[in-house]
Amino acid sequence: MRLLHTMLRVGNLEQSIDFYTNVMGMRLLRQKDYPDGRFTLAFVGYQDEDEGAVIELTHNWDTSSYNLGDGYGHIAIEVEDAYAMCDQIKAKGGNVVREAGPMKHGNTVIAFIEDPDGYKIELIQRKGRSD
Repeated sequence: MRLLHTMLRVGNLEQSIDFYTNVMGMRLLRQKDYPDGRFTLAFVGYQDEDEGAVIELTHNWDTSSYNLGDGYGHIAIEVEDAYAMCDQIKAKGGNVVREAGPMKHGNTVIAFIEDPDGYKIELIQRKGRSD
C-alpha cells in the first residue's frame, strides 16, 4: 500500500495550478474535464504519480469558494532551506503566514504559507540545516 494523493477543492483552477506550479515548483501531471459531472481534476506534484504522493485539485464548475472548516490542518512539504523558500514564495506573490524559524518547543525550522483558496502548507526544513 502507498499514499496516492490528497484532494483539495479549489474555486479557481487556473489560479491554483499557477500557484502550485509557478510558486511551489510542482509540475502539472495531468488534467481532465468531466462535463457530465461539471468538474475538472488536475494533479500536481514534484514526482510522477507512480513515484510519490501528489495533490489532486478538484474544481467543481459551479462553485467559486469553499468553507475550509476547522478540521483541516495542512499539507507538509520538506524543503532544503525554509528561509530561502519563503523569500522565493513572496517574490512570486505567494502568501507567507508564518515566517521561517524554529518551531515552538523544538528546534525544527518551519514556515507556513497559504494557497489561493486559503489551504495551509507547512514548509519543514530538511534536518541537518540550522541556519
